[in-house]
Amino acid sequence: MEIKMLMFPFKATLEEINKDPENYIDSVFSCLESEFLVMPKGAGFVEYPAFELGYELLKAATSGFSMLDPVKIYPVTVSKPISIIVLRTMLGFTPPEWGYVTTQKTGVAVSQGFIRSLDRKIRMAPDVELTANGVTKKRVEAMVQTACQLLSAGAPEVNMDQLHRLNKADTKNGISSIKNLSRIGAPYAMLLYERFLGRPFAGHRDSVSDIIGDSLESAIEDVLAGAGVSFRKTKRAERIEGFDQTPDFIIPSEFNPQIVIEAKITEDDGTARDKVTRIQHLGELSLAGRSLNNPKYEVIACIGGRGFGVRREDMKKMILATRGKVFTAKTLGYLVECTEIKKYKAIQ
Repeated sequence: MEIKMLMFPFKATLEEINKDPENYIDSVFSCLESEFLVMPKGAGFVEYPAFELGYELLKAATSGFSMLDPVKIYPVTVSKPISIIVLRTMLGFTPPEWGYVTTQKTGVAVSQGFIRSLDRKIRMAPDVELTANGVTKKRVEAMVQTACQLLSAGAPEVNMDQLHRLNKADTKNGISSIKNLSRIGAPYAMLLYERFLGRPFAGHRDSVSDIIGDSLESAIEDVLAGAGVSFRKTKRAERIEGFDQTPDFIIPSEFNPQIVIEAKITEDDGTARDKVTRIQHLGELSLAGRSLNNPKYEVIACIGGRGFGVRREDMKKMILATRGKVFTAKTLGYLVECTEIKKYKAIQ
């Protein structure tokens, strides 16, 4: 039986890729690494001891969750604002959801902007006492009142084909559910902490998605800087003349683009497909008014994460759109020598 040796597409000609695209797809798949097991903490990460302190203060203020009295809980939310995060986690709501329900139930307008800002402020400094006066005091009081009402009442009856958001082990039967779970020896604080991080850790992963992508961009910067290559790293949502979709890197500059690099890490195949479409578009722009062998600029894709390893057809499109110039974290060492970037390498 014939055994094929995998060859990276950036070392092949377009003709060679067209002859055996599957082999080149396999080579890229073989060095894709998933980043979903390890995540950066990022700014505003709440450590468990801080979260547990908020939980214990709420537990004390409610006599072991036997009575949810807004008058007794509100002072705790001001002195130790991390308790607001715990309270929201007990509800199982996002900040905007809590704000919306509060507005509906109390008539006090709690905007998305306010509650998102409050949530981030607390995560950044969970032990710093809130400056609660005026509108802020009124809104936080309304939020606490709403939380106490919902948690005390528990999940109402709904249709058989529906599920209420409060139909959880700790809130289904109202205050008795919370009290029982907190007293049977189960680590209720840890359960809430994991819910706060989400799915698990999905809530946190969403909050650091930009940082996760930055790790690949930083690695590309290191490679380019190490080779003495002039480059322009663009900012998020920045507009660059000549590009309706701004690439992540332009070499040597935006005034004379000869090489563009798109970088993306994703664990989601839908996001990966969107990125492939974006790279294809860049490939089309590079050929506008040019022949296949004389593009305006070279298009390079640097990718990571399991999302790119799901659809073979999408990978084929990416390889063809970049004429084989697809790199992963494992193959960034070839980035300079196997692309037109080598022309801009400083003499060592």
